[in-house]
Amino acid sequence: MTKHRKSATAGRRKRLSPQIRRSQILDAAAKLIAKQGYLPLSIEALAQAANSSKALIYTYFATQYDLFNALLKREIEELATSGAETASRVNELEQAALLCSMLYFERVARFGPLLHILITDLYMSERVDAEAIKTGNAILQRLIRLAGNTLNLAKKELKAAIVMIATIPEEAGALAFQKELDVATARQLCHSLTLSSLQALRTPGRVTVAPDYAA
Repeated sequence: MTKHRKSATAGRRKRLSPQIRRSQILDAAAKLIAKQGYLPLSIEALAQAANSSKALIYTYFATQYDLFNALLKREIEELATSGAETASRVNELEQAALLCSMLYFERVARFGPLLHILITDLYMSERVDAEAIKTGNAILQRLIRLAGNTLNLAKKELKAAIVMIATIPEEAGALAFQKELDVATARQLCHSLTLSSLQALRTPGRVTVAPDYAA
């Protein structure tokens, strides 16, 4: 490549808007986190993946906590706008929870368990910004209230049950993303397990436990 072409390429990079640069960094971070499976990231690797520099990354995100909270907020809001927000407002528990579950599965199967890593990794312990998860909490609370109108469980139990059911699309999607299961099989398992879990909550007395597994 000639000096003239290199100069022209550099010029084009400099002309990218701040919004595009920021999105490039977030996109690169999302892919690296999903592949790596844990936090934090190597800033050198992130700069290379984002076709950027370490200095530029720090210009947009002073710390990795800022980067991950920005990514967390974006991930939740994209999940919400893809249908989870609307699904959580459905008035029938099974339908609302199943729609949310399948939407979450499709996102994890495509992009990896990014949301789970960002929220649960010890690196983010006590560093998750409440504003970043505001939309996600609103969806969760609507599902809990809907479950409360349907199920004879205490509020604490309702939350635990909904959070537990949310691990189904998370795990099924991760298996599909990692190609340990084909997507169609993982999708079917997610659908069946979510539905059966909801049905079990409606009729807990019908679930029998073998003596060896009983408390």
